[in-house]
Amino acid sequence: MPATLTTVLIANRGEIALRVIRTLRARGITSVAVYHAVDAGAPHVRAADRAIELPAKDARAAYLDVDALVAAALEAKADAIHPGYGFLSEQARFATAWEQAGLIFIGPRPETLDALGDKKKARQAAREAKLPVAPGWEGDATSPEALHQAKELGFPLLLKAVMGGGGKGMRVVRGEGELADALQGTAREALASVGDAAVYMERLLEEVRHIEVQFVGDGEGGVAHLFERECSLQRRHQKVIEEAPAARMNDELRRKLTDAAKAIARHVKYRGAGTAEFLVDAKENVYFLEVNARLQVEHPVTELVTGIDLVGLQIDIAEGRGLPKNLERDEPYGHAIEARLYAEDDNFLPQSGRIAALELPGGAGVRVDCGVREGDTIGMDFDPMIAKISVWGTSRDEAVARMQGALKETLVAGVVTNLPFLRILAADPHFAEGQITTSLVESTIAPAWRAGRKAAKPDPVLEELSQIVLAEAPQALAQTGTNGATSEDPGPWSTLAGFRL
Repeated sequence: MPATLTTVLIANRGEIALRVIRTLRARGITSVAVYHAVDAGAPHVRAADRAIELPAKDARAAYLDVDALVAAALEAKADAIHPGYGFLSEQARFATAWEQAGLIFIGPRPETLDALGDKKKARQAAREAKLPVAPGWEGDATSPEALHQAKELGFPLLLKAVMGGGGKGMRVVRGEGELADALQGTAREALASVGDAAVYMERLLEEVRHIEVQFVGDGEGGVAHLFERECSLQRRHQKVIEEAPAARMNDELRRKLTDAAKAIARHVKYRGAGTAEFLVDAKENVYFLEVNARLQVEHPVTELVTGIDLVGLQIDIAEGRGLPKNLERDEPYGHAIEARLYAEDDNFLPQSGRIAALELPGGAGVRVDCGVREGDTIGMDFDPMIAKISVWGTSRDEAVARMQGALKETLVAGVVTNLPFLRILAADPHFAEGQITTSLVESTIAPAWRAGRKAAKPDPVLEELSQIVLAEAPQALAQTGTNGATSEDPGPWSTLAGFRL
């Protein structure tokens, strides 16, 4: 008999925590936020029905403390947890601890996370499911054998954190002289990001496309796909712009991708929402990369072209209601594109600072997922994302035009951001024509953009605005308060002018 969730704790922060809270609110489910002291006044804390402070001194460590999160859930009398993405979302030990406490984990079973959250094991599962796997070596990358294996694979190589995600814990190695330092750097970043320093290596495939497939499973072998997403526009191995469906997609390639994704999901009897990631070469050969056993950062574009609330679907599956009938469709509804607005410099390195002014776009076909507000400070403890700007159109051309307009309408002052680069990228002819690969940003678009930035003069209006608003921000922030159990924030589809839900 299906369970009915009444109270859910969100073990995350920022825009994804707020995103989950909105679906919980729409379903009449009590939401419980957790936070470190640095997040005390954050929008997700204010929006939740209840908020519990985590005791750790270190901000990042607070969201990685399994015992503290379980204790918070028991204190709040929660009956389930939503892990969001990042942090502990793909950690089998977290799902196990939750279930041992008698609570529902809104995600895959621990054994599935053990098989897929660990990217080495995921590659083995893909082989068992008869999927083609990108060439690599899953042995101990810190062992003396690593150099021999690296030479056997051939350079360039890509070092990847076993438990990483979102581009964290990845390094390109173009020669054996770079290997030792790159291994150390990758391990450090992986440990800081997800608490696990294990690393493996893959042959770096260049001039390819990165395409992923959103799937859902009922935990008993029933699986459905919700089309694919193009994620080829990346910098520093992190996605910048994503879209659904993929550019230049045809029926045969879509069938290859979705069949492969469903095959591995069935193989592990996947429960919940997940994403299978692939590389596609110029001849449309498909190579399995990994499974993200969680909700993806870029899930809004899938929601926009399917009309499905993926968080709501996760809840249905966690309650034991299975998959809806006729979930798969022949074609997506129109086209959607998402751009990630970050606090980062011209070299795509994270930046910190107070957001002196923040104006985000709206209008028909525009959706914004944002976990900060004007006056907030972007620190160095977490990913420097400011917002995800998503657009929907009846065609790709319309979606591209809407993205260009949405980015022109966006303003951020007080902290350096990638907004100027996003505007250039959205207007680039390669992007407009869908002629994109994983190397396009860093090999072609970014160098030309940086050269133009060096020659450009600062915008005096924007600089003056930053100074004015920075002076007024503390008073404005004090007037808004730092806590509260309710929020007037609109739902994530409020600006979509009647788009189907």
